[in-house]
Amino acid sequence: MNRESARELLMQLLFQMEGQHDYSEGLKNRYLDEATGTHNQLSYINDLFEKVTANLEIIDNIIDNNSNQWRVTRIPKVDLAILRLAIAEMMYADDIPKEVSINEAVNLAKKFSTEESGRYINGILSKVI
Repeated sequence: MNRESARELLMQLLFQMEGQHDYSEGLKNRYLDEATGTHNQLSYINDLFEKVTANLEIIDNIIDNNSNQWRVTRIPKVDLAILRLAIAEMMYADDIPKEVSINEAVNLAKKFSTEESGRYINGILSKVI
């Protein structure tokens, strides 16, 4: 598994957790047990998962403060998962350039959401940096 695939997996996990209102280690572990080929990106996945869940309120405040039109509660859940992942990566993963995080988030939005979502996510993340 490459880093791009790991981001995709983590975004899907965050989406599922938001839908179930369950950000537990147990759910994460069950989800990862079902995923294949995660062993070489497990450190990245676990570390970023911990950063998102430990700082969820901070990350959501950053989203609220940089989104003129939508509050976290109104953002489509796929877009919210992508934003949370990207902001956590931008704030806590020093080895990843912020521009890479933004580009990967936009690509995730194009793949799993809409073209408009890509522009929306790009706009919010550009304000964050």
